[in-house]
Amino acid sequence: MTSHSEPVRHFAAKLRFETDPSDVHAAIENGDAFVLIDTRGEEAWRQGRVPQAIHLPTAEIGQRASAVVAPGTPVVVYCWGPGCNGSTKAALQFSLLGYEVREMIGGFEYWAREGLPVIDENGAVERNIDELTAPIGIGAIDCAC
Repeated sequence: MTSHSEPVRHFAAKLRFETDPSDVHAAIENGDAFVLIDTRGEEAWRQGRVPQAIHLPTAEIGQRASAVVAPGTPVVVYCWGPGCNGSTKAALQFSLLGYEVREMIGGFEYWAREGLPVIDENGAVERNIDELTAPIGIGAIDCAC
């Protein structure tokens, strides 16, 4: 084993189990097969969400997951943002049920701050792109990383 094998395993595992808003957006645009789960509570869901997301609060995953997501279907979970570990808890719950799951780091906060589509109970929500989280300009949704 070389001295580089431990960090390689670590970073490869992160990429296997984590994703980010711009990659999730690209996967949605590409038609990739997965279900996006918003794990927040009802009030947060009503406040705003990713249009393609399905609402399944973390506390309900154990009882409702198989009725909401067909077994064998890859899952991506998100919660509020980087200051919240709700998506980690949700990812653990889906993992315990045998699902292939990834956590969307940055959560809904960074989805919205990057100017990606958001809806609420009244339809589309227009938000400005935060220049500290995403490039500003036509078609500049991601950082090209």
